[in-house]
Amino acid sequence: MISVVIIGNGNVAYHITKAFLKADNVDVKQVYARSINKIAYLKNSVSITNKLELLKDADVYIISVSDDAIPEVSSMITNKKALVVHTSGSVSLNLLQNKGRKGVFYLLQSFSKSKEVNFEKIPFCLEAKNKKDLALLEELALTIGKKIYHINSQQRQQLHVAAVFVNNFVNHMYKIGNDICDEYNVPFEVLHPLIMETATKIDFLSPKEAQTGPAIRNDQKTIKNHLDLLNENQQEIYKLLTQSIQNG
Repeated sequence: MISVVIIGNGNVAYHITKAFLKADNVDVKQVYARSINKIAYLKNSVSITNKLELLKDADVYIISVSDDAIPEVSSMITNKKALVVHTSGSVSLNLLQNKGRKGVFYLLQSFSKSKEVNFEKIPFCLEAKNKKDLALLEELALTIGKKIYHINSQQRQQLHVAAVFVNNFVNHMYKIGNDICDEYNVPFEVLHPLIMETATKIDFLSPKEAQTGPAIRNDQKTIKNHLDLLNENQQEIYKLLTQSIQNG
């Protein structure tokens, strides 16, 4: 049985708390948030607190707060025997300021409190300073998930940038497509099958092999027609992406 304290009340903390409370081999000792009201819904399931000095002893402390707050929060954890980890994709392991063991427990997924997640499909990107702590994080991750990767801080920072491209930026492309559909009174749902086909295609093809469209064909007539339909901001994005595709 691995005992854990979860520090934070954001989207990641919400979902891992929910998952670990159901896990057979995890004992959630406590959940912390600066505002006790935001975790009041947990009071019948687990000990809650809004005071870092009142944190209970545990094997692992999972810090799931804003990146800027990680150094300060970690410095407040006085249990030198415990493994302290954060869940950030862009913060180095070395920015943890606790006096004892350090690690990273990064889940590569986009989390929203209103949407359920399947942890068995989520990559757990783990890092620690020694094999024993890495094995402990593996054991903890496997209580709720299946996909385990050993990713160091430099790799994780690059991975986080890549994730912004394939997730946040792609979602903004959806938003632009939705705006265009709204402007011309076309249901955005008409594009849903195309979006799903594009997403699933990379299970079988590399992104480069899966690329289609006027840019890769160098179809200048279609590209010009598209640009004529777009506003100035959309034109700039269209031109930049078209050039990037053609540059390979």
